[in-house]
Amino acid sequence: MENDVPLGETPDDAGPVPPWQNLAVLQPQQDTSDLRAVRMLVSLTLGITFVLAAGYLAAVVLTDGAVLLRPSEVALERHASYQSMVNHPGESMQGEGVVACIIDSGIDLDHGDLADVTLSGWKDFVNGRTTPYDDHGHGTSMAGILVANGWLKGVARDVELLVGKALSGDGSGNDATVAEAIDWCVESGAHVISLSLGGAPDILPFSFGSGRSSGDAANDAIDAGIFVVAAAGNDGGAEDDGDVAHPSSEAGVIAVGGVTIQGKHWSGSSRGDNNGRLLPLPILLPRADPDKKPEVVAPAEGVPVLLNDGSWGLADGTSAATVYVTGAICLLLQSKPELIPSETNGNADNVDAVKRWIMESAQPDEGQVGHDDQYGYGLLDIEALLAAPQS
Repeated sequence: MENDVPLGETPDDAGPVPPWQNLAVLQPQQDTSDLRAVRMLVSLTLGITFVLAAGYLAAVVLTDGAVLLRPSEVALERHASYQSMVNHPGESMQGEGVVACIIDSGIDLDHGDLADVTLSGWKDFVNGRTTPYDDHGHGTSMAGILVANGWLKGVARDVELLVGKALSGDGSGNDATVAEAIDWCVESGAHVISLSLGGAPDILPFSFGSGRSSGDAANDAIDAGIFVVAAAGNDGGAEDDGDVAHPSSEAGVIAVGGVTIQGKHWSGSSRGDNNGRLLPLPILLPRADPDKKPEVVAPAEGVPVLLNDGSWGLADGTSAATVYVTGAICLLLQSKPELIPSETNGNADNVDAVKRWIMESAQPDEGQVGHDDQYGYGLLDIEALLAAPQS
């Protein structure tokens, strides 16, 4: 072609070589050698990158039989969203000086996010084992919402934790055993008792027997000034039996319903019957404020939780919502230690006062006036609850 210039030469009248053309004056052998070196370096870099990416995917995404090294980004994002939704005060308060008792299927302290947890008390009402364990997993998930301190952060992770195992490896439970566990929590100095039993996915119904029930034990705890928080249940929608689960149906117990990530009623959350009924049994008397059921709602859809294989997952159910409220009560007791039951301050008056503060501080659904049989008095707002005693 006309005006072609051999490599390394310029026409006599071409003038100075532009800077961008200086690359073209390399000798052919040198050019080939440098390009080969660059290609090898790029190939090596890409190979290392692909190996690292594959390892990351195997650890984070491929969960079949593998222990995750960290939660998924979805789980971390939902965790932050739910903490914001309930208006958690952050690092300033973590429940120091408060004793919380979780009654469930146990706890697996080998999970990395529970490495900092030291139990103040443990009791196995199923198998009598003295070392903490969880052969079902639900208890570990619930404990994590309260006290995890790793990738996930508990609502009140500095509480003194008691754990009573009252559910077996298949998730079944006996109501008399739960009553025994509640009594143990009281005897062990609990200030707050958390019962996610009525809202546990795949948990079998309780077998009710004669004698002392979990409702009896819960009422005795409340009479001693101890706060009892329980799941409203997961039979919402077409399967709803017409009222919240036992023992959250007891007047003094704080029954917790569930919401979605958008803050709307979670379809599985049980409805409360607050007008009273004769049939179907049991007979229900009309409920008055601040004891209408459920009292409050909290996160219950795709909640990030710890699993008892050392990994993380997402769980639906009013079980999770219950622990958010348990944590909120613990933070309230930290900020107002005069609410903590003692020998001179041990009656239901403080429980009644806090239930009224929950009623006044919860955020109602859009257009809601008064209590709603599904949404309760509203969505848990921890900052507002902490401020309620001063208002």
